[in-house]
Amino acid sequence: MADRKAAIVSVGCCVPDTVLTNADLARMVDTSDEWIRTRTGIRERRVVSRDAPVAAYELGARASVIALERAKVAPHDVDAIICATFTPDYFFPSTACKMQHLLGCPRAFAFDLSAACAGFVYGLTVADTLIRAGQCRTVLLVGSEVISRTLDWTERGTCILFGDGAGAAVVQADESGKRGVLATCLASDGSLGDILSLPAWGERRVMHMKGNEVFKHAVRGMGDIAVEACARAGVRLEETDLLVPHQANIRIIRGLAERLNVPMDKVLANIERYGNTSSASIPLALDEAWSDGRIKPGTLAVLTALGGGITMGAAVVRF
Repeated sequence: MADRKAAIVSVGCCVPDTVLTNADLARMVDTSDEWIRTRTGIRERRVVSRDAPVAAYELGARASVIALERAKVAPHDVDAIICATFTPDYFFPSTACKMQHLLGCPRAFAFDLSAACAGFVYGLTVADTLIRAGQCRTVLLVGSEVISRTLDWTERGTCILFGDGAGAAVVQADESGKRGVLATCLASDGSLGDILSLPAWGERRVMHMKGNEVFKHAVRGMGDIAVEACARAGVRLEETDLLVPHQANIRIIRGLAERLNVPMDKVLANIERYGNTSSASIPLALDEAWSDGRIKPGTLAVLTALGGGITMGAAVVRF
């Protein structure tokens, strides 16, 4: 197993049908399309319908069906399901266990992982470890969020930023030596937990965010951990083909690219259409890049994210 790596062999995504535009938000809170676009880069986002709500496990399962079909993997062949989410449908059973039943994956053990917006990279690190250790051969990794349920829709600083959605990736053992996760790096700083939080109890169970603090730490944290992951992988950042950041804010994405001296034409950004979908944002971006041909065999990418906790993670992946 010395040469075994964990390869991302397919991705799939699912977003709700309901589109919430900046103009729609301007009728709900004191804001405007121009104000939102210039500060965040977002034009619209998807949210679950209040009339026909969709659960996080349902969004995740729909994304997973697409990823499994693209990978030509039967549900029975999935060894583990990891769901990164901070908006679970229940404290327990886990979102992943609900997905396991819905998808019909009887052999898979399943669990949720909580790392907020860094959840997909944390989950990829766990999947990589399970596969390298020989515990699993096929892992279904999902980021699924229904963030609209956590927002105070009178608070302009948060409600304009977020959207709902799910992204899934099939991660499989690969002994070819040509593709796979080359290295990952994770970090946390619990002393910064109050700059981005969501209480589990009490009267005000809505998201709280100190936007300026998040911006400052996101640019520096995502940049530094991306550099560290590249060092662990033994590659130079300038050798990579794509930078895939968590889609938090276009100013954060541009600030990160500037800090790392990466041209924007090598940066994946789709925040304009989806907003910040937390753990789903990186797989949603990967799905678009795969579809439009920016990801092909041999593509070397750096994934990097920062989320509430504070949690940070980066991975260097050869496709």
